Amino acid sequence: MKNRRIGRSIGAVVLVLVLAASALADKLTDKELLGKFLFYDGISSPGSMSCAVCHGASVGFTGPDAQINRHGTVYRGAVPERFGNRKPPSSAYATFSPVLHYDQAKGFLGGNFWDGRATGQHLGNPAADQALGPFLNPVEQNNPSSEAVLEQVVKSPYARLWEQAWGEPLRTATQADIDKNYDRVGQAIAAYEASYEMSPFSSKYDYSLQGKVQLTDQEQQGLALFNGKANCASCHTSTRGPNGESPLFTNFTYENVGIPKNPENPYYRMDRVQVDGKPINPDGAAWVDPGLAGFLQTSDNPVWRSMAPANKGKHRVPTLRNVDKRPSQDFPKAYMHNGVFKSLEEVVHFYNTRDVPGAGWPAPEVPQNVNAKETGNLRLTPQEEAAVVAFLKTLSDDYTP
Repeated sequence: MKNRRIGRSIGAVVLVLVLAASALADKLTDKELLGKFLFYDGISSPGSMSCAVCHGASVGFTGPDAQINRHGTVYRGAVPERFGNRKPPSSAYATFSPVLHYDQAKGFLGGNFWDGRATGQHLGNPAADQALGPFLNPVEQNNPSSEAVLEQVVKSPYARLWEQAWGEPLRTATQADIDKNYDRVGQAIAAYEASYEMSPFSSKYDYSLQGKVQLTDQEQQGLALFNGKANCASCHTSTRGPNGESPLFTNFTYENVGIPKNPENPYYRMDRVQVDGKPINPDGAAWVDPGLAGFLQTSDNPVWRSMAPANKGKHRVPTLRNVDKRPSQDFPKAYMHNGVFKSLEEVVHFYNTRDVPGAGWPAPEVPQNVNAKETGNLRLTPQEEAAVVAFLKTLSDDYTP
């Protein structure tokens, strides 16, 4: 029931935002502001769930519920007995991901969701494609149709902003109207995700690149290890782009780093819960997360389908921006696609010692395709592990120099 309380409180936030819209207008564009309202509005069936229920600003736009993060880390849907299969990824900086494509040297690149299924091929932007998915997903916001989503927007307190953002009223008279305007929902949310509010590049590390602050000795050591011995930068790029772009701390690839199962994942119990007469997870406790392969094997592209086995167990490399952002030091966060790890210290120690005999880690959920080149036995000392963690903590936005 906690998610429902969050959903109702977020609905109240939407009304406050409407009253404050004029004050925000000089900071967010009309389209970005519309996206913000859509992001925080409980557009669901029942109307208890918004995007922000799973993507909270105080934690870097990932899961904001402490109790859920401590355990299964998968968030309830609008129908509270329904759960999906993975923890919420951060929606901050999501708009920088390229359209999903295959690179001969690096493999699959781009897309959104942990498994890349929001390819960006529909709207040219994976974040916009992704924003459309949860509204219609029965284990998330559970709206019966795209038209039902638009009807809620038409009745909302911010409906007039739609015309300001798109130059015409929101119409649903024909299927063409519905399709066009539903796409605009995703485009507006992606515009907000690209705005200074969600992707501000305002961490201590950003300010250090600008020469406004200095990293501590431990943070500097952590950065050197991140770029060197610890191999983090091989996937989480820490240097500026070719035209001086701020680093995104992801190379948009997919990896299987040998993550074990999270036994508390509620998806293992979804063989007992049905949607349209079928269990959400017919495999129950025997389910194995296929990662990218799960999407590839359903692709219309026969070449991509043939590549599914080589990508089993691989998940999108997330940005490390805001990886430690939290409302208080004792607030728990969960890490990896299934939330099995509960601290940065645990994550770094796993990467460092996964393949060390006697380290005691559980077996990987998917033993095929595990990256053994860049992770597993890094030979970091405890002091070096601590330095890497200290550096990761400099990546939280809203730092005051």
